[in-house]
Amino acid sequence: MNKIEHIGIAVKNLKESNTLFGKLFGEPHYKIEEVASEGVNTSFFKVGENKIELLEATKPDSPIAKFLEKKGEGIHHIAFDVTDIEAEITRLKSEGFKVINETPKKGADNKLVAFLHPKTSNGVLIELCQEIKSEIKK
Repeated sequence: MNKIEHIGIAVKNLKESNTLFGKLFGEPHYKIEEVASEGVNTSFFKVGENKIELLEATKPDSPIAKFLEKKGEGIHHIAFDVTDIEAEITRLKSEGFKVINETPKKGADNKLVAFLHPKTSNGVLIELCQEIKSEIKK
């Protein structure tokens, strides 16, 4: 793992939370993006060299909606940047971690993502992120 890529925070109202965190960080979010496959709207803030991702459910049965219902607003996950997500999934499985999605999927912010089950990481949902590199067409 290379670095912490971002910290994800589940929120009930993205618009209100964007205002709140914009005041906290002293500047507005730089991007809002929907990830329809996950039933979530995301908003990203740059804080120095770090990023904060706010997550708002768009469907009542989405993972974020279920998290908010069970735990309320707060830190949802910590994401780590990796160079080779498939190799990292294989390595972590061999170390005994349970991977929620063994095949990486497209996430927000131009990333391939995969998650580790929090039951195998002391209750913390871990996201692995790899930048999607665009193919150069000749």
